Amino acid sequence: MAKRIFDILFAITTLLLLGWLIIICWLLASIDTNSNGLFIQKRIGQFGKPFNIYKLKSMKAINGIKTISRFGNFIRKTKIDELPQLFNVLIGEMSVVGPRPDVPGYYDKLQGEERKILELKPGLTSLATLKYANEETLLAQQENP
Repeated sequence: MAKRIFDILFAITTLLLLGWLIIICWLLASIDTNSNGLFIQKRIGQFGKPFNIYKLKSMKAINGIKTISRFGNFIRKTKIDELPQLFNVLIGEMSVVGPRPDVPGYYDKLQGEERKILELKPGLTSLATLKYANEETLLAQQENP
Protein backbone atom coordinates (compact mmCIF):
# COMPACT_ATOMS: atom_id res chain seq x y z
CA MET A 1 0.00 0.00 0.00
CA ALA A 2 2.88 2.39 0.77
CA LYS A 3 4.32 1.84 -2.72
CA ARG A 4 0.97 2.67 -4.33
CA ILE A 5 0.68 5.86 -2.26
CA PHE A 6 4.22 6.80 -3.32
CA ASP A 7 3.34 6.08 -6.97
CA ILE A 8 0.25 8.30 -6.83
CA LEU A 9 2.01 11.16 -5.04
CA PHE A 10 5.00 10.95 -7.40
CA ALA A 11 2.80 10.90 -10.51
CA ILE A 12 0.60 13.80 -9.38
CA THR A 13 3.56 15.93 -8.28
CA THR A 14 5.52 15.27 -11.46
CA LEU A 15 2.48 15.90 -13.67
CA LEU A 16 1.82 19.18 -11.87
CA LEU A 17 5.44 20.25 -12.30
CA LEU A 18 5.97 18.96 -15.85
CA GLY A 19 2.47 18.92 -17.32
CA TRP A 20 3.27 22.05 -19.34
CA LEU A 21 6.31 20.29 -20.84
CA ILE A 22 4.25 17.23 -21.79
CA ILE A 23 1.67 19.45 -23.53
CA ILE A 24 4.29 21.48 -25.43
CA CYS A 25 6.18 18.35 -26.49
CA TRP A 26 2.92 16.66 -27.50
CA LEU A 27 2.10 19.66 -29.71
CA LEU A 28 5.60 19.65 -31.22
CA ALA A 29 5.45 15.88 -31.76
CA SER A 30 2.05 16.31 -33.44
CA ILE A 31 3.49 18.93 -35.80
CA ASP A 32 6.67 16.92 -36.36
CA THR A 33 4.82 13.70 -37.24
CA ASN A 34 1.76 15.29 -38.91
CA SER A 35 -0.42 13.16 -36.63
CA ASN A 36 -1.46 12.84 -33.01
CA GLY A 37 1.78 13.22 -31.05
CA LEU A 38 0.73 10.54 -28.59
CA PHE A 39 1.98 7.00 -29.23
CA ILE A 40 -0.21 4.24 -27.78
CA GLN A 41 0.97 0.64 -27.77
CA LYS A 42 -0.23 -2.61 -26.19
CA ARG A 43 2.10 -3.87 -23.46
CA ILE A 44 1.90 -6.69 -20.95
CA GLY A 45 1.37 -5.70 -17.35
CA GLN A 46 1.09 -7.40 -13.99
CA PHE A 47 -0.12 -11.02 -14.16
CA GLY A 48 0.08 -10.89 -17.97
CA LYS A 49 -2.76 -8.40 -18.28
CA PRO A 50 -2.48 -6.25 -21.44
CA PHE A 51 -2.72 -2.47 -21.18
CA ASN A 52 -2.09 0.58 -23.36
CA ILE A 53 1.18 2.38 -22.65
CA TYR A 54 1.42 6.08 -23.48
CA LYS A 55 4.48 7.81 -24.93
CA LEU A 56 5.19 10.83 -27.08
CA LYS A 57 5.71 9.98 -30.75
CA SER A 58 9.33 10.11 -31.82
CA MET A 59 9.05 8.52 -35.26
CA LYS A 60 7.53 9.73 -38.48
CA ALA A 61 6.91 8.06 -41.81
CA ILE A 62 8.91 9.30 -44.77
CA ASN A 63 7.90 7.59 -48.02
CA GLY A 64 6.29 4.82 -45.96
CA ILE A 65 9.45 4.17 -43.93
CA LYS A 66 9.35 4.97 -40.22
CA THR A 67 12.35 6.92 -39.00
CA ILE A 68 13.26 8.77 -35.81
CA SER A 69 12.89 12.50 -36.36
CA ARG A 70 15.34 15.09 -35.03
CA PHE A 71 12.79 16.15 -32.40
CA GLY A 72 12.07 12.49 -31.69
CA ASN A 73 15.76 11.85 -31.09
CA PHE A 74 15.82 14.73 -28.59
CA ILE A 75 12.80 13.53 -26.60
CA ARG A 76 14.15 9.97 -26.58
CA LYS A 77 17.61 10.99 -25.34
CA THR A 78 16.11 13.19 -22.62
CA LYS A 79 13.42 10.57 -21.80
CA ILE A 80 10.72 13.21 -22.23
CA ASP A 81 8.90 10.73 -24.50
CA GLU A 82 8.31 8.56 -21.41
CA LEU A 83 6.53 11.25 -19.34
CA PRO A 84 2.98 10.34 -20.49
CA GLN A 85 3.49 7.01 -18.70
CA LEU A 86 2.86 8.96 -15.50
CA PHE A 87 -0.83 8.62 -16.46
CA ASN A 88 -0.32 4.82 -16.54
CA VAL A 89 1.13 5.09 -13.03
CA LEU A 90 -1.75 7.27 -11.86
CA ILE A 91 -4.42 4.82 -13.03
CA GLY A 92 -2.54 1.86 -11.51
CA GLU A 93 -1.33 0.04 -14.64
CA MET A 94 2.31 0.84 -13.88
CA SER A 95 4.48 1.75 -10.92
CA VAL A 96 7.36 4.23 -10.71
CA VAL A 97 9.83 1.38 -10.11
CA GLY A 98 9.43 -2.05 -11.66
CA PRO A 99 10.46 -4.11 -14.67
CA ARG A 100 9.83 -2.47 -18.03
CA PRO A 101 6.62 -3.75 -19.63
CA ASP A 102 7.09 -6.09 -22.56
CA VAL A 103 5.28 -6.09 -25.87
CA PRO A 104 2.90 -9.01 -26.46
CA GLY A 105 4.66 -12.12 -27.72
CA TYR A 106 7.79 -11.89 -25.61
CA TYR A 107 6.17 -12.71 -22.30
CA ASP A 108 4.68 -15.88 -23.84
CA LYS A 109 8.21 -17.24 -24.15
CA LEU A 110 9.01 -16.84 -20.45
CA GLN A 111 9.54 -20.18 -18.72
CA GLY A 112 9.55 -21.28 -15.07
CA GLU A 113 11.21 -18.76 -12.75
CA GLU A 114 11.29 -16.14 -15.53
CA ARG A 115 7.48 -15.93 -15.36
CA LYS A 116 7.69 -14.54 -11.82
CA ILE A 117 8.45 -11.14 -13.34
CA LEU A 118 4.78 -11.05 -14.38
CA GLU A 119 3.80 -10.92 -10.70
CA LEU A 120 5.30 -7.43 -10.52
CA LYS A 121 3.69 -4.24 -11.74
CA PRO A 122 5.74 -2.81 -14.63
CA GLY A 123 7.54 0.45 -13.96
CA LEU A 124 8.84 3.66 -15.46
CA THR A 125 12.32 2.79 -14.30
CA SER A 126 14.17 -0.27 -13.06
CA LEU A 127 17.63 -1.40 -12.06
CA ALA A 128 18.27 -2.42 -15.69
CA THR A 129 17.16 1.02 -16.93
CA LEU A 130 19.64 2.68 -14.60
CA LYS A 131 22.43 0.17 -15.26
CA TYR A 132 22.13 0.53 -19.04
CA ALA A 133 21.24 4.24 -19.21
CA ASN A 134 24.17 4.70 -21.60
CA GLU A 135 23.35 1.59 -23.66
CA GLU A 136 24.15 3.29 -26.99
CA THR A 137 27.68 4.10 -25.80
CA LEU A 138 28.19 0.57 -24.49
CA LEU A 139 26.99 -0.98 -27.76
CA ALA A 140 29.17 1.36 -29.84
CA GLN A 141 32.24 0.04 -27.98
CA GLN A 142 31.49 -3.55 -28.99
CA GLU A 143 32.81 -5.22 -32.12
CA ASN A 144 29.56 -7.02 -32.86
CA PRO A 145 26.66 -5.61 -30.82
